[in-house]
Amino acid sequence: MSDRSFNPLRSLTSRGRRLHAAAPLPASSPADPSDPTSAARSAGLSLVDSAVYLDGDRIESPTTLADTYQALHQHEDAIAWIGLYRPDQHELASLASEFDLHELAVEDAIVAHQRPKLERYDDTLFVVLRAARYLDDVEEVEFGEVHLFVGPDFVITVRHSEAPDLSAVRRRLESNPDLLRLGPEAILYAILDRIVDGYAPVVAGLENDIDEIETEVFRGDPQVSRRIYELTREVIEFERATRPLAVVVRQLVAGFAKYRTDEELQRYLRDVDDHLTQVIEQVDAFRHLLRDILTVNATLVAQQQNEEMKALTESSLDQNEEVKRISAWAAILFAPTLIGTVYGMNFDHMPELHWQLGYPFAVLLMAVVSVGLFLVFKRRGWI
Repeated sequence: MSDRSFNPLRSLTSRGRRLHAAAPLPASSPADPSDPTSAARSAGLSLVDSAVYLDGDRIESPTTLADTYQALHQHEDAIAWIGLYRPDQHELASLASEFDLHELAVEDAIVAHQRPKLERYDDTLFVVLRAARYLDDVEEVEFGEVHLFVGPDFVITVRHSEAPDLSAVRRRLESNPDLLRLGPEAILYAILDRIVDGYAPVVAGLENDIDEIETEVFRGDPQVSRRIYELTREVIEFERATRPLAVVVRQLVAGFAKYRTDEELQRYLRDVDDHLTQVIEQVDAFRHLLRDILTVNATLVAQQQNEEMKALTESSLDQNEEVKRISAWAAILFAPTLIGTVYGMNFDHMPELHWQLGYPFAVLLMAVVSVGLFLVFKRRGWI
């Protein structure tokens, strides 16, 4: 861009260069270009990287915010990109004073835990983005958050998590001066592109997890219900990160077109929108697929329970039949035992004791009673 104004979603009036500098902050040691975030964190600092660019080239690498302000004042058409990792209120207050940041946006950047959104405060855009990365070792999705303040001559990125790796975005832009020359809009686009590209491994990881869950469901794994629930929560969280972002990207696309931002940059941003739309469609498909898998799992569990109940019922019926048989034979054997017990009593006044046919009569009575009981139980199906 040639007019140094920040076009998207605002008027074309350019903010004049500030004539004051904020109170200086404690000096920071230079960040390691190979891993600036780790270096800053290990040193207990929040300033990951700060650079001043002029005509697409990096001309200054300040180590403090105060030095960044000073370098920006010294170059009329320069832009500054300040990268922060979990800054404190003092640092954000200094940035707010220097770049006229709105207090509501600064408060959101401090508190974090925001949904993806785009807000315009005069000539400054405040953008909240949510990154995601798939952790193969634990098979989980980790979500990050980055806040951007984008003005006519500055970009401030505030991260509250490891993802996304903005150092890769900075290297990409610095290796492409033609793109960086387009100004803060190009930096905003590159960060958006990085975050949306980072969704692809997450989609692949979730797809692989769903395939594994389908196998576990039909294999009858008892722990699969819990995994379905946990994966459904991750998919819902992923959807919360991507669906609102589509609104943000389309607002930027409309703003880029309205204020006639570089045509090539407009095409790049539309490409980001296309990729994001594909991700949203896949995530939506995952949510429906998990719902169907949960239904199938519930059906299979119900069928398994029915089979178990059927087996228990059949076992109970078999036990009942055995009890019937035992009871029938016990009754058959009990009758002659009772008769024999009566005849075995040593009483003198029993007619059968002195009857010649008493013994055959007793035996016959036992046989008749036993056979009678046998026939009754046989007819009832107990034997």
